[in-house]
Amino acid sequence: ISNIQEVRTRIKEAFDKLGDQAPLDKRRIIAIATEGDEEIKEQVDDVIFVPRTLEWLTPFLTVVALQLFAYHAAVLRGLDVDKPRNLAKSVTVE
Repeated sequence: ISNIQEVRTRIKEAFDKLGDQAPLDKRRIIAIATEGDEEIKEQVDDVIFVPRTLEWLTPFLTVVALQLFAYHAAVLRGLDVDKPRNLAKSVTVE
């Protein structure tokens, strides 16, 4: 939670320096937490909860949640999710 507070402070300081030139702040802090972690709700704008499970399985659940979040964010922005830009072909078949 202290990292979240640090991010909020840095964003606020950056916008305070810009003054009237600052764009409208539409940024939201979104956290990923395990179910039952209610304390996090007070610190962020939105929370994506993943089921509580064995500790070694948590990264797998988290990465799925992040991939789905990225997919839907790209769709909302009107990006072609099947053809990401700046993706270089790194494997060639002979």
